Amino acid sequence: MVTKLQSLEVTTTLSRKRHVMSARLRSAVFITFLLPCLYIVANVEPWAQIASVVFVALLSCFVCDFVMPVAVVGGEGRAVLVTGCDTGFGHLVAKRLHDLGFTVFAGCLLKDRGGDGARDLAAMACPRLHVVQMDVTSDDSVWKVRRYMDAHLPQGTLGLWAIVNNAGTSTYGLVEWCPIETYKRVAEVNLWGTVRVTKVFLPLVRKAKGRVINISTVLGRSSTPSRSAYCITKYGVESFSDVLRYEMKRWGVDVSIIEPGNFISATNIFTEESIENTALELWDGMTDEVKEAYGKKALDDYKLLMHQYATEGSRDTSPVVDAMVAAVVAVSPKVRYKPMQFYWHVKTFVMTHLPEWIADNIYIY
Repeated sequence: MVTKLQSLEVTTTLSRKRHVMSARLRSAVFITFLLPCLYIVANVEPWAQIASVVFVALLSCFVCDFVMPVAVVGGEGRAVLVTGCDTGFGHLVAKRLHDLGFTVFAGCLLKDRGGDGARDLAAMACPRLHVVQMDVTSDDSVWKVRRYMDAHLPQGTLGLWAIVNNAGTSTYGLVEWCPIETYKRVAEVNLWGTVRVTKVFLPLVRKAKGRVINISTVLGRSSTPSRSAYCITKYGVESFSDVLRYEMKRWGVDVSIIEPGNFISATNIFTEESIENTALELWDGMTDEVKEAYGKKALDDYKLLMHQYATEGSRDTSPVVDAMVAAVVAVSPKVRYKPMQFYWHVKTFVMTHLPEWIADNIYIY
């Protein structure tokens, strides 16, 4: 008789075969478009040939990502860890994955303090939804969750299907304004928290041939003034994810990055109160030399910019939640999901592809 574990192993093997077939299909689509294009431009200038290859690559990506159907896996018999489930994207993704049949371990920082998000998830009273106390900055806390998971993975579950590193924090302030403690605090959550959780749970993901999903941001690809403490952590997440993807290829483990645009209004990672409090802390922490150089007006100007940035973002969380869920369920997940507004697509392209003197003069100076 075939056991549930054997059935899941067969399903996982089939998923990997579909993964390989999908990669081959993408290559076939690219070659199919490329050959006639090269034939047409065979006798034109080299720059036109290069442009045609770029066009074909973009066309192939569009066809593969938006036209071809995406094969997905079911949630039954698969477990997922989501960090940062107190509020925002993590809270919504934990619920969505639970509804899709996954066993979800929802890490909440404020569970031991009776946080609303943790209580809301616990109120669902479902044996497939485990609300766990989790501080991604603490080795002890993360290992406690690992031991809890080892004891509570459903019988027949083949390891851990996905890690969703969602926990994060943010701040603002020019480099000369931010104390080194701020850099360390933000990095401890956004960067080292991501690395810490990944390292502890990666053996279970390897066993399941699953995936790691790291939440970055558009500011992990193109920086902006006053956000250095935040940007460097997200650049680090991008780099860590790329290296992890290279290393996990041999194990059949996928690594995806989610790069949201401006969704501050939807997540309240910044509020009017927090922006004001941060400005007071920045001013109080500056040396007299820095205060004299910049003046209070400069701080007020950046504070106003942060208020505008926080209110101009999208209030609809669904693009990001959909991307996070897609990375979990897709047989062949994308390397990068970009749920961002058109403005951020254009800015990211300009900042990463055009010469700096052009990009800087458009967006910075």
